[in-house]
Amino acid sequence: MFRVSRVTSLILGVSVLLSAQAMAQNNASATVSAVVQQPVTVTKNNDLSFGNVFPGVNKAIAVTAGGAAKFTVAGQASTPVNLTFSVPVTIPSGGNTLALNTWTGHHAITDVTSGGTTFTPSASATTATLSVLGNLYVYVGATAAPTTTQAAGTYSGSMTMTVVYF
Repeated sequence: MFRVSRVTSLILGVSVLLSAQAMAQNNASATVSAVVQQPVTVTKNNDLSFGNVFPGVNKAIAVTAGGAAKFTVAGQASTPVNLTFSVPVTIPSGGNTLALNTWTGHHAITDVTSGGTTFTPSASATTATLSVLGNLYVYVGATAAPTTTQAAGTYSGSMTMTVVYF
């Protein structure tokens, strides 16, 4: 009987101890949420066009010129974005290439080539902020640098602008 009493006392003691520990614990919950914003979109409005180019005569297309490339970016209002570019150093025509250099860029929150920010298009990110309406306009120019022995032909390549939120 004494042994049963001890076992019973031990069980009761452990139960009280576990019960006290359970009562001493607290917890809280937190809500987990996210607001997914609209995706950023990029539209090419104009290609970069040098038009007629002559051997030995460089031809620059300024960001303000009609031949400049133009992109429209649309996304979440007043949100910062990074612009990166893949620009060619030459464009081909058959087995020939035409050198390109002096890339220039301009971005603005209004569709004008003044009053914005000038930058050099490259793989390094350029930071910009979308307007309160969620727009950004980007213009790109460059210089075609034909050699004095540049072969006649239609030269064409591509450049890419990538835009990401950050």
